[in-house]
Amino acid sequence: MTGLARCSRIARCSRMMLAALVVMGALAMAQRGEAQTPQPPAAKPEMMENCPGLIASDVPRVMPAALRLAVNSDQVRVSYSGHSTFLIESPQGVRVATDYNDYVRPAVVPDIATMNHAHDSHFTDRPDPRIPHVLRGWGPSPRQPARHDVNVRDVRVRNVPTNIRSWNGGTELHGNSIFVFEMANMCIAHLGHLHHTLNQQQLNELGRIDVLFVPVDGGATLDLDGMFEVLTAIKAPLMVPMHYFSAYTLHRFLERARQTWAVEMSAVPSFVTTKTTLPTAPKVLVLPGR
Repeated sequence: MTGLARCSRIARCSRMMLAALVVMGALAMAQRGEAQTPQPPAAKPEMMENCPGLIASDVPRVMPAALRLAVNSDQVRVSYSGHSTFLIESPQGVRVATDYNDYVRPAVVPDIATMNHAHDSHFTDRPDPRIPHVLRGWGPSPRQPARHDVNVRDVRVRNVPTNIRSWNGGTELHGNSIFVFEMANMCIAHLGHLHHTLNQQQLNELGRIDVLFVPVDGGATLDLDGMFEVLTAIKAPLMVPMHYFSAYTLHRFLERARQTWAVEMSAVPSFVTTKTTLPTAPKVLVLPGR
């Protein structure tokens, strides 16, 4: 056999041996995979992702050119209607009303209304039919939590379900939702009628929060110890009290808050904020009303 023929035969043998090794390796990997315990499916990306622009994401957020041209401001206006109801207005004029009910409503018809049903001061069975998007914070049954992910122009609304106490002292699964409103590169969260502290999964779903609406009554919702645990975990730069029934309950909360954060009392029931004007250190901003 000539040297050239011998080299050609060796090359063919080498290729055959390499192919055999690849097949054997693939079979071994498949067998190992079958022996492993099946892993649960990964959480939906939008539930684990933080606010746009805060932390780099593997999924780029694309905004059409026409929409970019329409954005002429980064200001968000927040107005306190009372109890747990706020009117949030986005740079493009999308209006969101929180805990929309029959007793306390903003003066304008919102584009989006969110509700919770711990008490009838947090929801209505008769929302204004002119509201395009009515988002209930509870599902059709305790075993089926509400899940919302709604986009209206420059606003995205999503929710994180939590439990509430039932009237008989038990637990109603998924009876409340923490709604998160993403706009102007900020995340604004409304804790609703929160009855318990948050676990790590719920905190992950919330992501980074910039403005947080906090029930501070210390009884009908979460007790003060639990609420301060939640606030410490969320670390929002701006916290706005709500759901207080008297000056006593408000100042009881503020007395404790002042031990850790700055407290500012506003003379008017509204404020305007942007991503760049958020406090550099956490602050509690009190709007008149209750």
